[in-house]
Amino acid sequence: MANRSQAPTDSSHGPSTAPLLQGAWLTRGVEGRFSAYLPRDGEVVRWTEQPDGSWSGPVSLGGPGPAGRLTPFLAVGQGADRYVHLVGVRPAGTGEGHVELVHSVQFQTGRPALEWRSIGHSNATSRWTGNPAVAVDAQGRAYVFMRNGGGGLSARAQKDTGGWHPWWDLKGSRTDPSPVAVTNGSGFVELYTAHEKGLVRYVQSESGGRPVREDVVPASVTMGSLAATTGPSGHVTLFYLDQEGQVGAWSPDRSLEPTVLGKAVGTGRLDATRCLVDGAESTVLAQRSADGRLALAVLPSERETEGVHWAETGERHAELTAVLSSDLDGRLVAMARTGGGRVLTARQRPGAEGLRLEGWRPIG
Repeated sequence: MANRSQAPTDSSHGPSTAPLLQGAWLTRGVEGRFSAYLPRDGEVVRWTEQPDGSWSGPVSLGGPGPAGRLTPFLAVGQGADRYVHLVGVRPAGTGEGHVELVHSVQFQTGRPALEWRSIGHSNATSRWTGNPAVAVDAQGRAYVFMRNGGGGLSARAQKDTGGWHPWWDLKGSRTDPSPVAVTNGSGFVELYTAHEKGLVRYVQSESGGRPVREDVVPASVTMGSLAATTGPSGHVTLFYLDQEGQVGAWSPDRSLEPTVLGKAVGTGRLDATRCLVDGAESTVLAQRSADGRLALAVLPSERETEGVHWAETGERHAELTAVLSSDLDGRLVAMARTGGGRVLTARQRPGAEGLRLEGWRPIG
């Protein structure tokens, strides 16, 4: 769930309210320690959880190079190998207002990340057309997606032998400036986006292949609200806000049509993750409530139609960007960045009935 801060504009699509953080910016390493990644002052900084539960940081992960500073946007994806892929946006130097994407990887918790390298733009040289999303397949290949100048989707994927394939035009039109990428239980990458007429999925049918666009599924969708998670069956469920302020769910491989679950508590983006609640597989949704607090809702995983019921936690903030994850024991871990730049975290209380969080505390 992210705030509605203004992203860059472009002449073909106008201003956007696309979120400035995309994906799992709170990641868990092989040993169970967490890292948090945030854009700050033209670069990306990282906080690292220590073995005693304290946090170190922020540590700079390097500048973007001579072409200019990063914009205040960051997309993060993590593979089954626990490698963390970071994708930022920086001025391209090819023309006023032109931008390009840059990519870096962190292999181990707390270690230095690779140097930022350009992966270009789907339109070669272009102004901002949309924010990227990144997912990592079962073989550890990163797939970067972004809306292109025609309003459809383009993707660039890593090769098995190193380097990147050329940009692939995945077709489409009038799509959400902030699509959502996720890896399903088979290790294939899926991309979800909104269209003025409904929802669209792009999905791989073979390892390493191009994701293929499927037909638009009619639904009432608010752009910039999408969140997705992979359930215990390995199928992906997409969550979104409709234009009446309600939460919807869609899982095409489970034959779940776009379904209204209940009223949202705010207007901002959702976030979603899996964790254990009372020992049962559960999906937790997060959204900033209308009065500025973080609200959480617990759903039985892949039984979303039982409805959504919210409970608020923490203090009120004028701005709030949150992300959810889970620890090695399956307990929920939440992190939030406030408009003042503070970074707070809270964990699910062990042994408690239902979803109860320990107190929120700053990480640095």
